[in-house]
Amino acid sequence: MKKKLWVLISILGIICGACLITCCNSEEDSHASSPTDDSSQFVTLTDAVPDAILEIRYFGTYNFVGARIDGYEEPTALLTKQAATALKAVSDDVMAQGYRLKIYDAYRPQKGVDHFVRWAQNLSDTKMKPYFYPDLDKSVLFEQEYIYERSGHTRGSTVDLTLFDMKTEKELDMGGTFDWFGPESHPDFCGNPDTGEYTGDNSKSPKGRSITAEQFEHRMILRTAMLRHGFKPLDTEWWHFTLRDEPFPDTYFTFPVKQLNK
Repeated sequence: MKKKLWVLISILGIICGACLITCCNSEEDSHASSPTDDSSQFVTLTDAVPDAILEIRYFGTYNFVGARIDGYEEPTALLTKQAATALKAVSDDVMAQGYRLKIYDAYRPQKGVDHFVRWAQNLSDTKMKPYFYPDLDKSVLFEQEYIYERSGHTRGSTVDLTLFDMKTEKELDMGGTFDWFGPESHPDFCGNPDTGEYTGDNSKSPKGRSITAEQFEHRMILRTAMLRHGFKPLDTEWWHFTLRDEPFPDTYFTFPVKQLNK
């Protein structure tokens, strides 16, 4: 009887362990992680896409943490060679429409993700709450999946970006800031991203916020160009795209963000 009970306990332990692993990983993380500091298959983004503008938010302090993020040693952006090639095609596409790509983040080392996790666990640090998550209590950031222990960015083929209008010489108005934690950042907010139709439905916004038809259209210009050249979107962030055929779906890289030696 004791032997049967021990076997049952062991099986339950295995099941519970598997559940914990699933809950702690991001929706993008369906693969076993294999960390490495090998940067040989990466390029500096602006070498591949010279027309891109960089505003690397995690190198500075204007981000949801309010501090430079671990692993960001220089204000540059890195991508896998394949993702950079695809992004060059996106850049050429939007340039023909009068826009340039503006990059907020690309490859993110695991230590940067770890920094996010430590910050989220420190519930007393809310200095950036008015700018990025005014509608949320910080205690729900894990529960509502704004913070993960793994990120697709760490695999090297994900980019966060917006459009810069060459005519006005300003960022295109997307109706919301990068890294805003809330339904207002969802691609389907106030419209249908599959059809490009603006509906004005802002019922998901806890404070009744909205975006205009023009702002929704701007989001769709970026989305359409990214999808046309091999990227896939995320359903919670209008600025976030991953190369559909990413070359390292199982690998989480650890080298820092800085200029690569040629």
